[in-house]
Amino acid sequence: MKMVFLDALTMGDTPLDEISALGELVCYPTSTKEEALARVGDCDVLMINKVVVDKELLDAAPMLKLICEFATGVNNIDLDAASQRGIPVRNVAGYSTDSVVQTTFMHMLSLLGNAPYFDASVKSGAYSRSGLFTDLSVPFYEITGKVLGIVGLGNIGQKVAHLAEAFGMKVIYYSTSGTAHSKEYECVPLERLMSESDVISIHAPLNERTKGLIGAEQLGMMKKTAFIINTGRGGIIDEAALAAAIDEDSIGGAALDVFSKEPLPEDNPLLHVRHPEKLRFTPHTAWASVEARTRLAHLVAENVKKGW
Repeated sequence: MKMVFLDALTMGDTPLDEISALGELVCYPTSTKEEALARVGDCDVLMINKVVVDKELLDAAPMLKLICEFATGVNNIDLDAASQRGIPVRNVAGYSTDSVVQTTFMHMLSLLGNAPYFDASVKSGAYSRSGLFTDLSVPFYEITGKVLGIVGLGNIGQKVAHLAEAFGMKVIYYSTSGTAHSKEYECVPLERLMSESDVISIHAPLNERTKGLIGAEQLGMMKKTAFIINTGRGGIIDEAALAAAIDEDSIGGAALDVFSKEPLPEDNPLLHVRHPEKLRFTPHTAWASVEARTRLAHLVAENVKKGW
């Protein structure tokens, strides 16, 4: 059995020994469309993370019996075309919940705590030269007592909510499906969530209901001191509108792990704001703790073991 992984670099240095023990594993760091077409001719199992699997690629793989997605979302795969050819598609769900939740709170605490400023104060020598035992040049705020508004209360959103309560936060949420399914937390309209929350955290998929969900109008409803965090999907927040809100100093700040186009283009307005200190970024890494990637590799191996 030959397994071809077209974009193995997306797994970093994660060991794939459990997968390679199942047959011949050929890994390519990245693959252009043309390279992908040339690499799948004799593969039985196709492994991908972000590579697009369309009809043309499927036609180039006459021996293909199984597609394994190294992710939860399968929007990069033409599922109808795969089904017509009798090729099952297996993804992996739930492997990154703890990693995403941790990243969410890393950003939340950094924003509320103004962590980069205080770190730089010490490392730059400014604190040493100040003559004072403390530096109160910028404020920081307690998380306890703040209102957390969660957009999308799925598995990740629920775990964020539970930990937020442990910090002493009040939790409300907006259901992107339109169905209030939680008995633990109050489901509110988006307008109320935007206006009442001290921190807004997005944990929703990108679909027809969520694309562009938070634009200039919604950002304008936020408190001047409020923060917004997106570890869900790029495209849910209008990035140009967010950059404008940062420039206008109309919100407290924002943290993004995901973007409408990845990697983030150098001309994206978020990289050219007048108040960069109000922003926190991670390069779509919330899913990718060492432990999460290890779980992911194991679960992909389990998917191969199931056969086709």
